[in-house]
Amino acid sequence: MEKEQIIKEYDPVILKKLMVFVNPHAKWVIIGVLSLMIATAVELIKPIVIQKTIDNNVLAHYSRVKEDGEPIPLSEGIILEGYVYYSRKELDADGRLLTGPDEWHLVSMGDESIRSLVNSRRDIFIFDGNFSVVSDVDFKTLSEEERKLYRAEDIASIVRSSLIIMLLLFLGIVFTFVQIFLMALTSQNIMKSMRVKLFRHLTGQSLSYLSETPVGKLVSGVTNDVATIDELFSSVFSALLKDVLLMIGVVIALFYLDVKLALITLLTVPPAMVVIEILRKKSREVYRRVRMHVSGVNSFLSEHISGMAIVQMFGRELESQKKFRKENGKLLKANMNQMYVHAFFRPLIDLLASVSLAVIIYVGAGFYESGIISLGILIAYINLIGKFYDPLKDIAEKFSIMQSAMAGGERVFALFGRDNTIEEKENPQTPELVGSIEFKDVHFAYKKDIPVLKGLNFKVNPGETVAIVGYTGAGKTTIASLLTRLWDIDEGAILIDGVDIKDLSLHRLRETVQPVQQDVFIFAGDIRKNITIGSDISDEKFQKAVEASEVDSFIGNFDKSYDTELSERGANLSVGQRQLLSFARALAHDPRILILDEATAHIDTETEELIQRALKNLVKDRTSLVIAHRLSTIRNADRIMVLNDGVVAEIGTHDELIEQKGIYSTLYELQYQREIFI
Repeated sequence: MEKEQIIKEYDPVILKKLMVFVNPHAKWVIIGVLSLMIATAVELIKPIVIQKTIDNNVLAHYSRVKEDGEPIPLSEGIILEGYVYYSRKELDADGRLLTGPDEWHLVSMGDESIRSLVNSRRDIFIFDGNFSVVSDVDFKTLSEEERKLYRAEDIASIVRSSLIIMLLLFLGIVFTFVQIFLMALTSQNIMKSMRVKLFRHLTGQSLSYLSETPVGKLVSGVTNDVATIDELFSSVFSALLKDVLLMIGVVIALFYLDVKLALITLLTVPPAMVVIEILRKKSREVYRRVRMHVSGVNSFLSEHISGMAIVQMFGRELESQKKFRKENGKLLKANMNQMYVHAFFRPLIDLLASVSLAVIIYVGAGFYESGIISLGILIAYINLIGKFYDPLKDIAEKFSIMQSAMAGGERVFALFGRDNTIEEKENPQTPELVGSIEFKDVHFAYKKDIPVLKGLNFKVNPGETVAIVGYTGAGKTTIASLLTRLWDIDEGAILIDGVDIKDLSLHRLRETVQPVQQDVFIFAGDIRKNITIGSDISDEKFQKAVEASEVDSFIGNFDKSYDTELSERGANLSVGQRQLLSFARALAHDPRILILDEATAHIDTETEELIQRALKNLVKDRTSLVIAHRLSTIRNADRIMVLNDGVVAEIGTHDELIEQKGIYSTLYELQYQREIFI
C-alpha cells in the first residue's frame, strides 16, 4: 500500500509550479479577486449603514447643554433659549456621546407644514425662526400623522438607507456570482490544461517508464489528483481570501465604530486561534490516515475484482470478504476519527463566538448606559462579530482540502518530473522507406546488469520474410519493441534502409513499422474505429485490409457489422477474433515492415488456418518479421533466425536448420512430440 507522504498544508514550491498553469488565465483571476473584494466590502458596509440609520434617523439624536456651562470643545451647535443642542454623534471633552434622558428631535423651520405644526403645539416645542426642537418624551404625545410630518426628513433618510441596503444586497449577489463563476471557470481551464499536458507527457514516455509505473497511479494522477487541484482554486483560495479580507475588514470596522469596545472584543480572539491551531494539527493527522486507508480499500477492490475468477476457482470468497471487512473497518475508524475532530471543533468555535457575543452585549450595554456608545454601534457590533467568527470556522475546515490539494499537486508534478521520453532529433529525416532492416552489434537490457541482447547482428532484405524463434527470454519480442523505438538500445545501431532509426522521425518510423502483438488491446468503440485507430483510411483500403486479414469471415455474426460496439477489452470477441482484428489494424495502415509478434500463439486451429491462408497476401511486397512459438506456422519463411542468449545462434531455412541438428531442430522435435501427445 502506498503511504501518504504529504505533511504540509502549504507548499510554496508546488504553488509556484501551479502558477505556470494560472498565468494564461491571469486576467480572469484578477477580475475574480476584485469582485471578491467588492463583495466583501459590500458585506461590511451594510452593518455600518444600519448603524448610521439607527443613530441618525431612527432614534432621537440631539442632546443639549447649558449655554453658560463649562466650555465643551464641539463643532458648532444650535442655540435655542439658552441651550446649545448638539447631534448625538458629537463627543464631549471626555470622549463620551452626548446622550441621556434629555434626548431631543430637531428640525428646520423652513417648511410651512412644520411651522404650522409647531405653532399649533407651542406648549411642547422650543423654536425660533430657523429651528425647532422637542424632547423625545413630548414628541411621543403627538399623533402618528404629526410625528411622521415632523420627522419627514428622517423617514426620507430611512427610505434612502433601505434602498442603499437593497442596492448593496444586489451588488453583493452580482459580484459574488462573478467571483464564483470566474474562479470556477479558471479552475476548470487549469484542470483541462493540466490533464492535456500530463496526458501528452505520458504518451511521449518510453515503455521503460510506463512499465515501471503502476497504471492505477498514472490514471489517479490524471483524474483524482488533478481534481484536488481544481478544489484548491475553486474552493480553497477564493474562500481563504474572502475569509481573510472579511476578518480584516471586520476588525477595521470595529475600530472605526468604537476603539474601546473593539479592544475588548478582540480579547476573545486568542482562545479561538489556539483552538484553530490544535485543529490544524489534529486534522492533518487524521486526514493522512483517511487517505492511507482509502488507498488500501481501493487497491484491495481493484486487485480482487480483477482476479475474481481466481478467487472463485480456489474457493477464497470468505477469506476475501474477511480481509475486505478488515480494510473497510480501518477506513471506518479513520473516518470516525476525522468526524470526532470536526464534531468537537465546530461547537467549540460556536461557544467562543457566543462568549464573545455575550461580552459585547454585557460591556456594550454598560457603555451605552454610560453614553460611551450609541445603540446603533452596539447593534452593528453584534452583527459584525458573527461575520468575524464564521470565517474562522471556514478557514479551519479548509485545512484538509488544502492538504489534499498539496498532496495531489506533489503527485502530479512528480509525474511531470519523471521524464523518460524517446528523444527525437531536432530535424529528423523523413525519407520514403523500402524496408531493409539491419541490427549492428545491438546491446540492450531492461534492467541494468541483466542483458537481454548481447551484440545482436542480422540483416533482413526488403520484401523478405524472416521468422524469429528461440527459448522464452531469448529476446524475440524485444526486437519488435526496439525496432519501433518503444525502447532505445544501449549500444550499437538499428538501421532501416541504411538510416539509423534514431535519425528518423518517430512518426515516419512507426508509420513504416507496424506490429501485430500477441496481447491485443481493444479500445472502447466500434470495430471500424478499432481498425482505423482514428486514421483517415479510405473505405476501399479498409475493405482490402479486412478481407486480407480474414476479419470479414466472422463479421457477419454481428448485426451492425463493422459498426458493432465492442465491450471492454473486446470481451464480446474470441481470442482469435481479437488477433485477426489486430492483423487488420496493421494492414489498414499499409506498413512497409510488418512484425507478427506471436500472432498465432493463442489461436485455435481453425483460426490459424485463416491466418495461414491470408499470410501470403499479408507479406507480399513487405518486409516481415514473424515471431512465433508454433514452428509449424513459419515453415515457409524465407529464413528462420534462432536466438539464444541474446545473439543469433542459427539462421537458415526450415530444412537447413533441421539438418543442422541444433537448437531449432530440438525445439521443433519437442513441439512436434507435444502436439502428437496432445
